[in-house]
Amino acid sequence: MNISELTKGVAEATGTSDADAKKAITAVFDQIAGAAAKGEEVSIPGFGKFAVKDRPERQGRNPSNGEAITIAASKKVAFTPAKGLKDKL
Repeated sequence: MNISELTKGVAEATGTSDADAKKAITAVFDQIAGAAAKGEEVSIPGFGKFAVKDRPERQGRNPSNGEAITIAASKKVAFTPAKGLKDKL
C-alpha cells in the first residue's frame, strides 16, 4: 500500500475528500516524526508504539575491500506492534 491508496481508503472510510484525507494523514505522520525527533515515545492503543532507540558504535567491514571499519553510533525509530495488531495478522 502506498500513500495514494491509503488516502483513498481513509477518504472512503471517513466520507471526506482525498485532499482532506491526505492532509490528515500527513499531519499524523508529521506529529509522529516530530515526537521522535524530540526523543519522545508515541503510543497508539490497539496499533503499537514508536520509540527512539540508540544504536551503539560497532565494528563492521567495508564490502569492497574487506577492511574493518567503525560504524558510528546512531539513533533509530523502532515500531512495536500492539497485541490488537498482532492478533489481526
